[in-house]
Amino acid sequence: MAAPHPIGVYDSGVGGLSVLRAIRDALPQEDLLYLADSAHVPYGEKSQDYVQQRSLAIADYFVSRQARAMVVACNTATAAAIAALRARHPDLIIIGVEPAIKPAAHLTHSGVVGVFATTGTLASPKFAALVQREAPEIRILFRPCPEWVLLVEQGEISGPKAAQAVAAPVRELLDQGADALVLGCTHFPFLREAIAAAAGPTVPLLETGGPVARRLRHQLQERGWLKMDGPGTLALETTGDPAALAQMGARLLGLPAQATQTPAQSR
Repeated sequence: MAAPHPIGVYDSGVGGLSVLRAIRDALPQEDLLYLADSAHVPYGEKSQDYVQQRSLAIADYFVSRQARAMVVACNTATAAAIAALRARHPDLIIIGVEPAIKPAAHLTHSGVVGVFATTGTLASPKFAALVQREAPEIRILFRPCPEWVLLVEQGEISGPKAAQAVAAPVRELLDQGADALVLGCTHFPFLREAIAAAAGPTVPLLETGGPVARRLRHQLQERGWLKMDGPGTLALETTGDPAALAQMGARLLGLPAQATQTPAQSR
């Protein structure tokens, strides 16, 4: 049976499972509904209008499921759609993700920060405003890595293929002076081991799952909506192949290998 009033967590594919992991750790009593829009992955190379329409459709679906909150666990969708989502559903807690520019700016000694993200995130006005607001004195190096998204979607998160894919982009930014690296897509934490091996032990890698979970807890607490008894439940849904999502959930997070397909009107 579906849990009443869950927290909806949404990504274009399996990358948002990295944020889901942080939310489960911080709020183990909450009922979570994870939706992977895998029929439309990847988002990073699609138009802003396309991504916005998908995000609105999924928000409408979460509202139909009586969700208390929605976490947009996708940097591209946050950049393209967060304002439109909040305008359509002003009473819903809606939390997006942003690349960890501010903490990276505090950590850098060279004054150079490298950001790995999708083309859509790096090209967005929202990202440009974030950089200007949080790191105006820092040199930010941008490196789009759409191929990393596909690697994670295929489950290639370790081994020679992953190592080969991350080696050149990491070296490119380090050679230009970056001494802190931002994983600006929720898929990329699943490549953390390979990226860390390429970057070396002294280079910090920053992601956003923890801060998102803390912000969600704060907003639920403010409204008196925190679920105090538990444990919480977890449901996995996808607009694509449920068996593939179940397999990836089990592989990436050790989740129960069960998933269902989102109703046709939201696919």
